[in-house]
Amino acid sequence: MIVRRKDRVIVLGITGKQGTFWTEKMIAYGTNVVAGINPKRAGETHVGVPIFATTAEAVKAAGGDVGVMFIPPPMAKDAAVSAAEAGIKTLVVLTEHIPAQDVMAMHAAAARHGTRIVGPNTAGLVTPGECFVGIMPAFLQSVFKPGRIGVISRSGSLGTLVCLNLTRAGIGQSAFIGIGGDPMLGTTTRDALEALDKDAGTDAIVIVGEIGGGMEENAAEYAKKMNKPMVAFIAGAAAPPGKKMGHAGAIVSGGKGTAAAKMEALSAAGVQVGANPTEAGALMVDIVRNL
Repeated sequence: MIVRRKDRVIVLGITGKQGTFWTEKMIAYGTNVVAGINPKRAGETHVGVPIFATTAEAVKAAGGDVGVMFIPPPMAKDAAVSAAEAGIKTLVVLTEHIPAQDVMAMHAAAARHGTRIVGPNTAGLVTPGECFVGIMPAFLQSVFKPGRIGVISRSGSLGTLVCLNLTRAGIGQSAFIGIGGDPMLGTTTRDALEALDKDAGTDAIVIVGEIGGGMEENAAEYAKKMNKPMVAFIAGAAAPPGKKMGHAGAIVSGGKGTAAAKMEALSAAGVQVGANPTEAGALMVDIVRNL
């Protein structure tokens, strides 16, 4: 799930306003965009990229390792299922507000065909200085800088803030993995943590979590086995129980998924926990100085 410059990227919904804007940004940054999908404009070229009617046709003609979806919620399921059937191995689903039954169908298709879904409701993936897939401002040198710190975040905005703080401190990032804010994610915090643990270019990791669910606690279990130093921040500490805050998955019920429980689990695993993104960044600066 760490994207590389060699990865062949297919953009689903490339001709829309957002698809066009971000495809141009991705290409300019170095992302290897090889094809776009729009059944109504197949055979055309858009922003220098050939357009195909289906993902299967695009993969056959140009190859395809990563897909990224600029697709409205009602059409997201069919687009994701067709991408998995076409052999796309990593599918970045930016779309939010996809009906729950459609998300389940997407995950089922991904499991059948060996596709990893990142999202839904993700901001995407960034490998600073190399490429990015999604809607993260990788091209802003004040925010992203090549380095050796991996960042995992459920929130694109909070993840951006952490990366900004790291860059301001003179520390770069090896990879940003935005897992997304949907209640049913294809990639969990633990999945991303395992990927960064295995990445030779990553020396330390920052986890930006949120209230709701048990992903951070599950990641903490894996963190106990790791040697790479880690820092975390959990958003939503002031949220009242039973109240949904922002992301669809950020809801606490039945005493589970609280910020306190997540911070306790991470601390017990040896992860330093900051009270806010700035403090988390400062903790990572101290770690880097002692590496």
